[in-house]
Amino acid sequence: MTGNHQTLALLLFSAFVAVTLGITTWVSRNRHGSAEEFYVGGRLFSPMENGFAISGDYMSAASFLGVTGLIALYGYDGLLYVVGFLVAWLVVLFLVAELVRNCGRFTLADVVAARMNERPVRIAAGTSSVTVSVLYLVAQMVGAGSLVALLLGGSSEAARNWTVIGVGALMVIYVSLGGMRATTWIQIVKAVLLLSGSIVLTVLVLVRFHGDVNELLRSAAERSGHGDAFLAPGLKYGGDWTARFDFISLGLALVLGTAGLPHILSRFYTVPTARAARRSVVWSIGLIGGFYLMTIVLGFGAAAIVGPETVRGANAAGNTAVPLLALDLGGGANSAGGTVLFAVVAAIAFATILAVVAGITLASSASVAHDLYASMRRRHAKPRSEVAVARTAAVGIGVVAIALGLLARDLNVAFLVGLAFAVAASANLPVLLYSLFWRSFTTRGAVWAVYGGLVPALLLVLLSPVVSGSPDSLFPSVDFQYFPLQNPGLVSIPLGFLAGWLGTVTSAEPPDEAKHAETEVRSLTGAGAV
Repeated sequence: MTGNHQTLALLLFSAFVAVTLGITTWVSRNRHGSAEEFYVGGRLFSPMENGFAISGDYMSAASFLGVTGLIALYGYDGLLYVVGFLVAWLVVLFLVAELVRNCGRFTLADVVAARMNERPVRIAAGTSSVTVSVLYLVAQMVGAGSLVALLLGGSSEAARNWTVIGVGALMVIYVSLGGMRATTWIQIVKAVLLLSGSIVLTVLVLVRFHGDVNELLRSAAERSGHGDAFLAPGLKYGGDWTARFDFISLGLALVLGTAGLPHILSRFYTVPTARAARRSVVWSIGLIGGFYLMTIVLGFGAAAIVGPETVRGANAAGNTAVPLLALDLGGGANSAGGTVLFAVVAAIAFATILAVVAGITLASSASVAHDLYASMRRRHAKPRSEVAVARTAAVGIGVVAIALGLLARDLNVAFLVGLAFAVAASANLPVLLYSLFWRSFTTRGAVWAVYGGLVPALLLVLLSPVVSGSPDSLFPSVDFQYFPLQNPGLVSIPLGFLAGWLGTVTSAEPPDEAKHAETEVRSLTGAGAV
């Protein structure tokens, strides 16, 4: 990339960082330091504000960079991510949004612990939430590294590494100083920028093909080198039984995983009522649905205009398809329009990453402080003590995410998020649904459900082609691959539900009917909700 690209993009990066740091500083001067303020922003956000913030939290680097890259490289098979990410919100809307808002205070563990022995349940749910959050953070770090590598011509490994470190440092600052209120406004600003940028790019792609979608698809198929196979299932997930089962596994993880993501569940606590939580989801479905429809156009547009080989040449996993598309749509590498559009899109992508990592870091640090720390003290921690621990935890989580982001820098962003969704669906979703809907569910069942999904999911990933045994693995020089699927969801999700059932039916502890009745009334009516 030319110096003009670098200079303008870096200026826009700096402008967004300056604005968001300004928001964080302003919020930090106008807060009173309570746990409710830090974790959920005082529950003062309207459904529309929270809907935009949820959209900003959910439309991550995986969506903007990873999904469009997969569509550009694999055509129809890349659409699975679009369908999975969007359909998942129906599960959230109909099964968990309102009930979670009524039953909890700050974290997923609050919902489960309402009718269980608190300490073991909080430790299990907190451990799972932190694990899912770190996996999700790694994807955002990889997206940031890919973006800057493209901006600097792909030759500066040191710049990519320093970018990952810089993103980690910024997310710690956002969370430590501003808490949920600053994070929410950063996500709202980012959602508006991302939707605006996507609309502009989508319009430009359609104008290039005179509004003829059929011509766009034909051009994408021809440029791909695969012909009509590019527009049919099977290019990535076809062939042998392993690829087909991988397709099913990924689909399950995407559809069921959203309802178990800690940073999404925590957003339902930022509104004053359960009705507002439900309306927030309706807003977010509309915004997210529109965005994902545009990613389809952008993905096929990148295939037709830029070409899969050029996309793969800039980044093997396809994470740079959208910036390259913007460069071409603006007039090419040496044009003023190309320079401006590329820089704007790169800055929006960078803003996307910063906003999402802030939300995830806040949710995971809340789990450490509110669930793990408070439980291990064997007594309730003071709110100010909890907040101090949460700020410290944000630093530790940032360090871990940076290290893993540097290790996984060559993997596709959307693929990495698929792994996080699989772990969330395996460990968090079973215990959440059982707690809300199964009268006989016990503490042992809750603990077994979490660990029965979490441990197999992580072990299967470690033993999969993602980590070893293939040229694209994290460790290509070694081979301890024993599990053939890249996504563990097909096996680990049923194991999580099975473990929860088995733990309950073998438990000597009788279910507490009174607590279940109280939880049921509270979840359905909101009576007694915070």
